[in-house]
Amino acid sequence: MSNSEVTYLFDPLCGWCYGATPMLDRLSAGGVRVELLPTGLFSGAGARPMDEGFAAHAWANDQRIERLTGQPFTQAYQHAVLNVRGTLLDSHAATLGISAAGLEYPSRRLTALKAIQRARYVDGRDVVTIGGVAEVLAAAGMTDAGDLLKAPTEGLMTAHRELVGRGRALFQRLHADGVPALAVIRNDAPRLIGSNALFGSFDNLVAHIAAA
Repeated sequence: MSNSEVTYLFDPLCGWCYGATPMLDRLSAGGVRVELLPTGLFSGAGARPMDEGFAAHAWANDQRIERLTGQPFTQAYQHAVLNVRGTLLDSHAATLGISAAGLEYPSRRLTALKAIQRARYVDGRDVVTIGGVAEVLAAAGMTDAGDLLKAPTEGLMTAHRELVGRGRALFQRLHADGVPALAVIRNDAPRLIGSNALFGSFDNLVAHIAAA
């Protein structure tokens, strides 16, 4: 598996993407280069109010993800995130934070994503505002990214738009039906690996990547 490359399409506020994170760690540990591309699924026009109906739907899904993957969704998350009215499910700040973390070192995108996911789903912290995400990045040892997020440069915004644009374009080219999505790109021809492979055995996932 060493020297293989895959592209991972995600949104930082997607519970299923959080459930898939352990598989990304295993791929990286196995020598696979994983490129992270955000799709902006829950930002801009995709943002939505955290109302009672959506919160109940999300919590039911989250319990299913926890049973399937072992990734914890805590009471702190339920009470401090899902049950707080007047907020949005809006991934703009979190996605921009990931862009800031990976601006010079793309490998830090995964580190930032994991920190943001843990802050939300385990600690019940705010990751939908610039200030909240900046605090999470600083606590994860990426103070530079947090500072950049609070005072974004034109270079960051240009890189961010390009990164999300690439993610959306690949998502559409693959005709993916949601995130997380994994693709293998060979000879400029991307091949979609079914998301189910991210939630089964690691050996099965490796076989799918090898066969793509």
